[in-house]
Amino acid sequence: MGIQNFSEDVLYVTLPKQPHLSNELERINEIAGNSPAYDVVVDFSKVKILTSASVCNLMILKELLNGLEHQLVLCSVSAQVRNIFAVTGLEGLFEFANDKFGALESMQRVPYLQDKTG
Repeated sequence: MGIQNFSEDVLYVTLPKQPHLSNELERINEIAGNSPAYDVVVDFSKVKILTSASVCNLMILKELLNGLEHQLVLCSVSAQVRNIFAVTGLEGLFEFANDKFGALESMQRVPYLQDKTG
């Protein structure tokens, strides 16, 4: 897994081919929980399979970020993996983007990131 700072408030996480073999998503949950200043983009371009444990950790991350008024965007999700989200009824819980640039663009359109005083 690679974790990069896209900017001072966006983490970009690249998952390995088989994220169920290690604790990558748990690690990003810890990072996001300890550093509440980040939106998170998770790149699925290498992922071929998604386990229930991985889905559970994604849901934990989503709830954690929502509570901090930050955003989670999943990008470069293959049709096979996207189908897992659809079949389980979880597709509507997550925001998807075609690639990392689309993910960053969608983050700029989020209402709660804009000035709330105006």
